[in-house]
Amino acid sequence: MERVRNLLEQIQNRLEELNKAERKVAEAILRDPQQATRFSIAALAQAAKVSEPTVNRFCRSFNVSGYPELKMQLAQSLASGAAYVSRAVEADDSPEAYTRKIFGSTIASLDSACQSLDPQVISRAVDLLIQARQIHFFGLGASAPVALDAQHKFFRFNLAVSAHADVLMQRMLASVAHTGDLFVIISYTGRTRELVDVAKLARENGASVLGLTAAGSPLAKVCTLSLDIPLPEDTDIYMPMTSRIIQLTVLDVLATGVTLRRGVDFQPHLRKVKESLVPTRYQADEDLG
Repeated sequence: MERVRNLLEQIQNRLEELNKAERKVAEAILRDPQQATRFSIAALAQAAKVSEPTVNRFCRSFNVSGYPELKMQLAQSLASGAAYVSRAVEADDSPEAYTRKIFGSTIASLDSACQSLDPQVISRAVDLLIQARQIHFFGLGASAPVALDAQHKFFRFNLAVSAHADVLMQRMLASVAHTGDLFVIISYTGRTRELVDVAKLARENGASVLGLTAAGSPLAKVCTLSLDIPLPEDTDIYMPMTSRIIQLTVLDVLATGVTLRRGVDFQPHLRKVKESLVPTRYQADEDLG
């Protein structure tokens, strides 16, 4: 299985150095490896909008004898499951082993993210949040529930807050943005075209854009300010795990910054929100019999 997993990682890691035609093949495979195992060489060529000889050249460039072998390796990878869960996990890991590995990987990734975040950039991000007239949190895929979590946190600060995971709604909101609006765009890779387009559109209309994304990514480059999130896992291959936890933790940091910046005078408002939930819960010592 190690060879299979390495093949997928090599395809992703070499994207930038592939020529234009071969990169189209790589992107078609990474977009849906399972579908690639069902494609004929003609179907993959059509999906990638290249010729069949280009697909064969792509195979040889990765030391694969031909497309049939490539399909076999992809099928083996999918069958094992582990290659799409986490880099740390092996197909034959016991429950004890993979539990320990996932927790250990998450803790290490959080520590790495903490060390890499710039406190001055955190402070500037809190400034944008405090000054905003209204805040829109955008995310797609695995980042969508992170945006919703942000909405749950930040509405408590008596701000107009929304969260959206629909590209069309994101575009419409960006098209009617104004100065004073803040768009917080959450994207682990920062390479999702739709989110980059939305960020550009929002800024063209005078809004500020705060990115929670990878340093130097296309999204980071078009944001007003970007909080650079480390890349501990390759989400083009593996299931998003630690990336989501890091995003949630960074949002907790920002929420804490806003709370502290608001000062003690804002505490009664937060207490009122908490007290509103008391009637909805059974008390710990309440007899349910």
